[in-house]
Amino acid sequence: MRAAAVLFDMDGILVDSEPVWYDVEAALVERLGGVWGKQHQAQCIGGTVDATCRYIIELTGSNRTPDEIRAELLTAMAQHFTESLVIHDGALDLVDAVRARGAGTALVTSSYRALVEPALGWLGRDRFDVTVTGDEVTRGKPDPEPYRSACEALGVAPARTVVLEDALSGVRSAEAAGCCVVAVPSVAPIPATPRRRVVGSVREIDPDWLLDLPSSLAGDGPEHVEP
Repeated sequence: MRAAAVLFDMDGILVDSEPVWYDVEAALVERLGGVWGKQHQAQCIGGTVDATCRYIIELTGSNRTPDEIRAELLTAMAQHFTESLVIHDGALDLVDAVRARGAGTALVTSSYRALVEPALGWLGRDRFDVTVTGDEVTRGKPDPEPYRSACEALGVAPARTVVLEDALSGVRSAEAAGCCVVAVPSVAPIPATPRRRVVGSVREIDPDWLLDLPSSLAGDGPEHVEP
C-alpha cells in the first residue's frame, strides 16, 4: 500500500518562516507593552492565526480586538512573504521527487490565503494539486478538518497519505484524520511514537522511504524505526 499522496505543512517544513513569525509577533507584542520569547512562540506554533491573536491579547492584557491583532500580523507577514522567503534545503526537491513517482501533493497550512498566495510564488503553484489554508476551514489544526479536506479534494483515503509536519498541533491534526505522519520538529520537540516517524530535516527524507510508509506502518510493531 504505497502512499497515493504526500501532504506538506508550509511554515517550518517547506519555508523557514518561523523566524519571521517570531520577529513580527515580538514587534507587535512590544508595541502592546509586553515581551515575546521563544516559549511564547512554542505555545502558538502550528496553531491557527486566531489562536495566536487570542494568546497575544491574554499575554499583554491589551484591549485590542482579535480582528485588529490579526490584521496587523497578516499585513506584516504578507509584506515579508512578498519581498523574500527562505525555502528549506531539499524541500522542493522532495516535492518534485514525490510527484515524479506519481503521488499527489497538497499544501495544508494554518496560514491564511493572504500569506499562501505570495508563498506559492516562491514555491511554485504547479507543485501542489491542492492547497488548504487556515481561513478556508471551519476548525483549524489540531482538529482533523484541514487534512481530511485535503484528502477529500485529492480523492485519496487518509491511510494512503503521508503528512510532513513541524508542530505537534499539526501532527495531532494529521493523525486524527487518519494519515501517516513524519514529524520534522522546528521550534518545539515532538516525541516519536510507534506509528510516528521523527527526522531532523526535510533533506534527510528519502522519497521512496516516504512513499512506502503506509505499508511499513501497517505492519509496524512497537519499535521506532528511523529512515
